[in-house]
Amino acid sequence: MYSSAPQTSAPQTTQPIRVMLVDDQRLVRGGLSMLVNSQPDLQVVMEADDGLAAIDVFDRMVSEGQAPQIILMDVRMPHCDGLEAARRILERDGEREVSEDERVRIIMLTTFDIDEYVYSAVRAGASGFLLKDTPPEQLLEAIRTVHRGDAVIAPSATRRLLEQMIPVLDSPAPVVPTAPATPSAGSVPVTPPAAELPKATFIPAEHASFEPVQDYPHRELIEQLSPREFEVLGLIARGLSNAEITRELVLSEATVKTHVSHVLAKLGARDRVQAVIMAYEADIAH
Repeated sequence: MYSSAPQTSAPQTTQPIRVMLVDDQRLVRGGLSMLVNSQPDLQVVMEADDGLAAIDVFDRMVSEGQAPQIILMDVRMPHCDGLEAARRILERDGEREVSEDERVRIIMLTTFDIDEYVYSAVRAGASGFLLKDTPPEQLLEAIRTVHRGDAVIAPSATRRLLEQMIPVLDSPAPVVPTAPATPSAGSVPVTPPAAELPKATFIPAEHASFEPVQDYPHRELIEQLSPREFEVLGLIARGLSNAEITRELVLSEATVKTHVSHVLAKLGARDRVQAVIMAYEADIAH
């Protein structure tokens, strides 16, 4: 089942970002619709209540030339879950000849902070993974961020995702400290905040300090990058924004944007997160 979203009549100076909502709970869709439509630069254009309906709606909207640019997709739904629906929709989107601004990007929304959902969402091509208790202002900003071509992942899932993708951490945290210096008796080990995580560094595979589990085809794609593009990918892997890369390399922001676009195009990656994951899977970064 699907339904058209209520249309707003307020005049727009620029075209709002077209948003589609996919969730099997009508109350959730209603709340998200009110939130998104409260912003002058965002507009809900369609809703669907399960994965199969979402695929059908997407195909129809593409044929009408009104494909959504952002889809907020629930994970657990009847008939076809959000992960499978996202994979199929992104496959269809990849066959369209459209500008990057018109590409559909998917943000997975779920109540359940489960590792497998995070990994599956990223591998399916989703550009975001957020919990439904995300503050409204953060959800709205996430929509704009993903539309710009970046990616967002819930803070609670970021560390676990990095630990899954990075074979070796410079300073792995033990489950139980063997020689605690100051913690009091009975204290529970605290996971270091994300800011204390080691920065991802790019190194050639032959100099890696660990044995690759298997050979990945991504390495051949990455080796097609120019030295400067390779350097930019390394900085992306460290989590630097375009502005920070600009300062690091002493380049103009326009030049950095060009390099980032070339990196994503050569790797066939939809966004920065997928590019970094490909680097980790190729065993050339840790």
